[in-house]
Amino acid sequence: MVSAEVARNVVGIIGNVISFGLFISPVPTFYRIIKNKAVEEFKPDPYLATVLNCMLWVFYGMPFIHPDSLLVVTINSFGLVVELVYLAIFFTYATNKGRKKVVYWLLIEIVFFAAIALIALLALHGTKKRSLIVGILCDIFNIIMYSSPLTIMMKVINTKSVEFMPFYLSLTNFLNGSCWTAYALIKLDIYVLVSNGLGALSGALQLILYGCYYGTTPKKGDNNVATKPNEVQLSATSRAV
Repeated sequence: MVSAEVARNVVGIIGNVISFGLFISPVPTFYRIIKNKAVEEFKPDPYLATVLNCMLWVFYGMPFIHPDSLLVVTINSFGLVVELVYLAIFFTYATNKGRKKVVYWLLIEIVFFAAIALIALLALHGTKKRSLIVGILCDIFNIIMYSSPLTIMMKVINTKSVEFMPFYLSLTNFLNGSCWTAYALIKLDIYVLVSNGLGALSGALQLILYGCYYGTTPKKGDNNVATKPNEVQLSATSRAV
């Protein structure tokens, strides 16, 4: 019989693979930026948010905060590096205003993260207390990021069209949330469970909407379909856990 620890590791590895796909999903966007040598209408906000999210989850997974969380650390470390690369590309091709925004928000995030790290390490003693504070913060930011598709979901309902809600991104978000929910349940980790349970629910609702409104979505070639291609900014959104 497979032990709970082995099952948890297997599920965690699957979650890492799915999260890997989420982290690299913006590659086409940044290929376009490099090719055109301009950021056009793309915004750095999703990537700035994901950087802070990854930093917090890496910190949460440290042995002195929440032991036995190596898989949480590995995927979020990868995500942190990838998101910083995205921001470096954005910085290279952005206007001066865009560059200032990236630097400004990165500095704020570094200061915020440093303050959390100092409080956790100096003022809190024991992994239980540290996990509580850092875990709550991770959940808050993860829930904010998981709630970001709500505006797109409302657009789907209002327009009765799924044109602006990519199916594979919704599916991957659902699988990612479900996988990390299972990971958290095998060896209870309430902080990973809360945000990813909501993430799985959000992904499921998106898939249900897709099924409901796919038939009423204008097909390519219809007269009422805009000729300008829709650009969707992807980020993990890039949520690892």
